[in-house]
Amino acid sequence: MSRKLSVKHLLGIKQLTTDDIELILSTADHFKEVINRPIKKVPSLRDITIANLFFENSTRTRTSFELAERRLSADTVNFAASNSSVKKGETLIDTVNNILAMKVDMVVMRHPNPGACVFLSKHIDAKIVNAGDGAHEHPTQALLDAFSIREKHGTVKGKKIVIVGDVLHSRVALSNIFCLQKLGAEVMVCGPRTLMPRYISSLGVKVEYDLRKALEWCDVANMLRIQLERQDIKFFPTLREYTMQYGLDMDLLNSIGKEITIMHPGPINRGVEITSEVADSANSIILDQVENGVAVRMAVLYLLAGRSDD
Repeated sequence: MSRKLSVKHLLGIKQLTTDDIELILSTADHFKEVINRPIKKVPSLRDITIANLFFENSTRTRTSFELAERRLSADTVNFAASNSSVKKGETLIDTVNNILAMKVDMVVMRHPNPGACVFLSKHIDAKIVNAGDGAHEHPTQALLDAFSIREKHGTVKGKKIVIVGDVLHSRVALSNIFCLQKLGAEVMVCGPRTLMPRYISSLGVKVEYDLRKALEWCDVANMLRIQLERQDIKFFPTLREYTMQYGLDMDLLNSIGKEITIMHPGPINRGVEITSEVADSANSIILDQVENGVAVRMAVLYLLAGRSDD
């Protein structure tokens, strides 16, 4: 397997080869060991400057990237568009050029518009990491999800994984589908018909509208958050009705009669897509996902910086 990524940027899982994904996961194994040592820092990116550009609110992803950058000893510039000159009419290119004038080597960006990171990668020299673009892709979330499944089950290949909930508005769902398929998993999506994209069956996934049947089929259930902030019309009558049909509680989980690994990309709407009892149960690897996110993002930054041959 190559020790270098085939891509200059991490724009989406779609652009990665299976070898790229395997390299990121094996590099993350090394960094997971690092972050569990008493001294959690390594000097790998000591002379690299990384700008974190978040044009959308994000606590978990931004914190995870910032921690990964600090663990690698990179210098960071944090830029939140909500209190910036973007509100005064500055364009994305203006903003980034100003940051590049500060001699930044890498840009981690979250943006509400799909394709914003691809657009940026064509106009600036710095390496770009997509931290989520609209309802399009969220590649590091898919990588940390795959890493967490591999850690729990030994392999992703041949595993049956169902993604439940708001698939239509979820960048996590699309990136997960691409990533899991490249690693040899079988993927199913489950949720209300109104929250399924029209193109979904063209992605080679199974589609199921009955949560019990989906759970009986799967080894792993990834429960998505209902993205009310992305819904400009009503896609289901009430949250209560959604929860009755697609919410996961302990009674349903226990009635399946086999062990299912429960995941959630966060933040959790407790009592909507998943109860607190399920989220905090032995079946859940939600907190492992959070920890693994730092190791996976360290691996991505390290490999994109071209340090894989050091």
